[in-house]
Amino acid sequence: KVATAVELRFNIRAASLPQDVKQRLIALAGSRITQGDVLLIDSRAHRTQLQNREAARERLVALIRLALVKPRVRRATKPTAAAREQRLTGKKKRGTIKALRGRTRGGDE
Repeated sequence: KVATAVELRFNIRAASLPQDVKQRLIALAGSRITQGDVLLIDSRAHRTQLQNREAARERLVALIRLALVKPRVRRATKPTAAAREQRLTGKKKRGTIKALRGRTRGGDE
């Protein structure tokens, strides 16, 4: 049997990428990063080494493209007045239902 697996090594520190992109790339790569900020990508899905090389390169390019996208800044929003009112009426209704479950005072018991 022939060994066709490929291991691609990409040094993130030496790459000519902006610093914020490098940070996002490190975060996206997760456990595929070594101590020296080297990204390891394995490929053994194909029967030929050439196809595995291409697959590894494509995965690296896809990862870098993901890192290039800046995450949107989340703006905190407040619930609308109608939503607050709806929530409070629901709570009050649920409370009255629960209050009615208790024993009644007086009665024939």
